[in-house]
Amino acid sequence: MASEKKAAAHKAGTKNTGKLKIKWVVSFISCTGDMRQTIRGLGLRRMHQVVEREDTPAVRGMIHKVRHLVEVVE
Repeated sequence: MASEKKAAAHKAGTKNTGKLKIKWVVSFISCTGDMRQTIRGLGLRRMHQVVEREDTPAVRGMIHKVRHLVEVVE
């Protein structure tokens, strides 16, 4: 019974919604065309814009490709 309460408290405390907030922080001037397309593909249009995307392997791969240009917020 104690373990059930602990599991319920842990489950209520976590807020894993399956979403990632991505912020564009560094300009893509002097980057290759495919990096520019990746930034646009993530839905980023302006510097310091934050978008929310599903946490999927495809999105994680896109973030990894331009990891020096973006940051994951929260």
